[in-house]
Amino acid sequence: MGATTIGALIGAGIDSMSGDDGNADGAIIGAITANVLKIVIPLAVTYAVGWAVLRGATELKDQVFGEAEA
Repeated sequence: MGATTIGALIGAGIDSMSGDDGNADGAIIGAITANVLKIVIPLAVTYAVGWAVLRGATELKDQVFGEAEA
């Protein structure tokens, strides 16, 4: 099952617990959320890894050449 389908099922399940109306709008919101998360999570992980590498490179440079005076 794809992430969109799972998101729709979870959204419909959560929406049906409220009991006020049908669960179609919950399925739509769940599917949209799943698709957004498929993009946002990899971007956040890539940013975090890039930041950690840049931070590590700066620390290594400071150890090798000494700290730069600002």
